[in-house]
Amino acid sequence: MRSLRAPVGLLLTAALLLAACGDDSTGTTIPDTSAVTTTTAGTTTTAETTTTAETTTTAAGPCLIIGALYGGPVTDAGYNQAMHDGVMAIGENIACVEIIEAENVPEEAGATSTMENMIQQGAGMIIATAFNHQYPALELASKYPDVIFEHAGGWEMGANFANFFGEPPDTWYMMGVAAGLTTESDKLGFVAAFPLGWTLTFINAFELGAQSVNPDAQTVVAYTFGWGDAAKEAEATNSLINQGADIVTMHVDSPATVISTAESRGVYSIGFQSLAAQQFAPEYWITGIGYTLGDTLTWLASTVIDGTWEPIFLRCGIADGCMAMAPYGPNVPQEVKDAVEQARADLEAGTKVVFAGPIVDQDGVVRVAEGEELTADLMGSVDWFVEGVIGSPS
Repeated sequence: MRSLRAPVGLLLTAALLLAACGDDSTGTTIPDTSAVTTTTAGTTTTAETTTTAETTTTAAGPCLIIGALYGGPVTDAGYNQAMHDGVMAIGENIACVEIIEAENVPEEAGATSTMENMIQQGAGMIIATAFNHQYPALELASKYPDVIFEHAGGWEMGANFANFFGEPPDTWYMMGVAAGLTTESDKLGFVAAFPLGWTLTFINAFELGAQSVNPDAQTVVAYTFGWGDAAKEAEATNSLINQGADIVTMHVDSPATVISTAESRGVYSIGFQSLAAQQFAPEYWITGIGYTLGDTLTWLASTVIDGTWEPIFLRCGIADGCMAMAPYGPNVPQEVKDAVEQARADLEAGTKVVFAGPIVDQDGVVRVAEGEELTADLMGSVDWFVEGVIGSPS
């Protein structure tokens, strides 16, 4: 595991890269690529339109072409938007980079053809962000050894293949603290897409955070078995509320449906994935966590450009600038804010470890013994819920 704490170095690298791009500007028309959107220093091409604008690439062309693909729409106020915003920051920080984007690519076959298309357009770096993109990208990494592949949230590694992500467990613990102090029914609702290892880890961290300030707090889980099924998300949210949950949160691609459904019923919500989620809960909003990976992706792209890129398993959190907490809602008491900030300080200082034993599961089995910790390399394979979570881990 490696954290990223080099904001000064990042700025210096970006400044050098900007200088390297030069001041020679030319008007460029980006050809229609049909399946993708290309953004180059202000020039955007979609399947429907082609525009011409001033670019800052040199006469020899861009210093790096990056292909980025997303499983859903980049305006979802959730995961895909957060990833898109991070990728766009590369172009804002390094003007000579050209970015090719493709959204709504959830399936493996589509991911393969999309990445092939990007590489044929000259992409020297691929940023694949959906869960289903990992193995298509890994296979293509073997086929194209000169192309650098970065996958979001995966676990595979290779000579030209690595992955990056935030560190959500600590943030979920913080959100649990907020929920545990705010709930009046002691029932918290969690809408989850699938019972995946990392999702179960997030739910466990949330419940442990709630228990730390409210021993009676329980988290009730409902699955949708889809990353972007709005109808099932609304149904699951209503079901949890009908069971008594007075706070609802989620791990699906877009939190919009869950949050707006809770808001319509006067139930508080906690967001995840993107800071843009808050717009759906003007009154019954506690807070939320979003990915803010722009500086991290800029740094990774800069290492590709200067030839120093290495395959690293990169995980970084709030302290590193890779994640951020949304503003509190209008009705959140100061005592809740203070407790969350104290939990954050303790986690960052290392005086609090989310998964430090003893930890017991739903059946009373000790999963983490006293004096031990559940380490990050094991969190992706968790197949159990901590005591206090209501629902099946499979």
